[in-house]
Amino acid sequence: MATTDAARHILVINDSPDILNLFTELLTDEGYRVTTDTFTVEMSILYDHISQIRPDLIILDMMIGREDLGWQLTQMLKMSPKTNGIPLILCTGAVNQVEQLGTHLNNLAIGVVIKPFELHRLLEVIDRTWEKVGNPASPSLMQDARAV
Repeated sequence: MATTDAARHILVINDSPDILNLFTELLTDEGYRVTTDTFTVEMSILYDHISQIRPDLIILDMMIGREDLGWQLTQMLKMSPKTNGIPLILCTGAVNQVEQLGTHLNNLAIGVVIKPFELHRLLEVIDRTWEKVGNPASPSLMQDARAV
């Protein structure tokens, strides 16, 4: 990571405190400022919080519990003028859903990391997501699930 990225703020949303702790440790070690949320509040409250803190990037689990709340929040964030410019990465084990949405996700510049993943894959997708937001002609943001 370049030193200019050191102050970038990443919000990680996942329903597992253990996963959030792991993301915090990994991304803090890479120089990012990390905040987390376990999706324990209503979606409208979480959306308001996100629109107020305006993180530089959101890493979001697509499936929260057994529901697609992460995908619902993604739609809400991308449809709102207040938040549609915040880069998003879906970090999920829902391979079939991601494959079905692949073109749509790429058109929206939403990065994807399939669980389980290696740290270097996550960092690559973070970099590509920021590049794509600044350059719509960048390569696909879809991580090859077979490459993990």
